[in-house]
Amino acid sequence: MVFPESRIPTMNISFAHVALNCHDIATTEAFYTKHFGFRRARSVDLGGGKQIVFLKSGDVYLELFQADALSPYEQPKNDGPAWPGVRHIAFQVKDVDAKLAEMGSDAKLSFGPFGFDSFIPGWRTAWITDPDGTIVEISQGFTDDATLINYRTSPESSRASDTAPVGAA
Repeated sequence: MVFPESRIPTMNISFAHVALNCHDIATTEAFYTKHFGFRRARSVDLGGGKQIVFLKSGDVYLELFQADALSPYEQPKNDGPAWPGVRHIAFQVKDVDAKLAEMGSDAKLSFGPFGFDSFIPGWRTAWITDPDGTIVEISQGFTDDATLINYRTSPESSRASDTAPVGAA
C-alpha cells in the first residue's frame, strides 16, 4: 500500500543505538573509539562485575554488553549472515583504502574491497570484523537515489510490488 502524500504519517522518531554483545567490553570500546571516533558517553553498573557501556559518535550510540555465552552460530563471513537479523553495521568514510591502511592489522578483512561504480559512481566498500567478529562495513561514495525523494510505503507493506514513489499511479 502506498500512502497518498496527504496521508503520510508524521512521526518524531530518531535512531537510538545498536547493542553489541562483546567478549571483552574494553577491547571492543578501544576498537570503536580508535577507528570510528566513538567516545564513552555513559557506563551503567549492573552489579556482579557487569556493566553496560554506551559509546557515542555524533547522534549515534553503540551499547556494549558483556556476552554471557559463545554464539551458537558459525562466525559470519563476507558481508554478514544470510539469516534474518542484523547483517552488519556500516560507516561512511572519505576513502576506504586509506581507512583500511590507517587501521593496519586491526582491519581484519572479511570481504572486498569492491567498487560498485556500475551502480553508483565512486561507491567502494570493504567489510571487516571487529574484535568480537561483528561484520563492519566501511564504505565511500554511497548516495541516495534522488528519484526516490518522496518514496513512502505503508507500515503494513512488505512486498516490493506494494511500494512506489508518492504520487505514482
